[in-house]
Amino acid sequence: MAAKVVRMIRPRTALAAFALLLASAGPVAVSGALAQPTPPSRPGTVAPDDKTDNPVTPNVPPRSPAATLERLFQRLHDAATQEEAEGVARLIQRRWARSGSDTADLLMTRAQQALKDKQNELAIELLDRVISLKPDWAEAWNQRANALYLMGDSIRSMLDIGETLKREPRHYGAMMGLGMILRQQGDDKAAMTAFRKALEVYPQFDAVKKAVDSLKTEVDGRDA
Repeated sequence: MAAKVVRMIRPRTALAAFALLLASAGPVAVSGALAQPTPPSRPGTVAPDDKTDNPVTPNVPPRSPAATLERLFQRLHDAATQEEAEGVARLIQRRWARSGSDTADLLMTRAQQALKDKQNELAIELLDRVISLKPDWAEAWNQRANALYLMGDSIRSMLDIGETLKREPRHYGAMMGLGMILRQQGDDKAAMTAFRKALEVYPQFDAVKKAVDSLKTEVDGRDA
């Protein structure tokens, strides 16, 4: 009986998570995407600290964290090479990793270490505490989605991916994770949509490009 219930819930959850992707991410657009990108000093260069990416001069007010993140997403979208894009992606992920709470950041660090040590249950317990402290922190939901996936709980993982995308619609990692789960469940068309949403934000995302290539013939051919 339990197995039957799970089979009934699974497609509904997949559909709900996919709907959240479309609703929260929408037509993922990067402001000024058609503008000419500013050539980087060196492809893949990663600023040694945040001051380099957000310079402060006597006559120019510092950018807000949101403005800096917008600028980084523009650079990510316009990156001409994979190396350049990966450098920008690291800067974005560095910002995603900040909650604004020392306690939440410490718990997140411990949770990530627990995952590395394959202590998945401890990681989830720690991430539960992080989310209770900082419920609007997208990366907390994303990390718990990852931990749940590693525990084999794809249903709850998809729900947490949905929560991630509500808070950060450009979270290409969450989109990729959703695509992987949908593909494992046999919904290749929905998986392709999730992967393509990720590429709208991060066109040089190599793992997602490979996933799209592996599905393209079957999915696009089926719809032809």
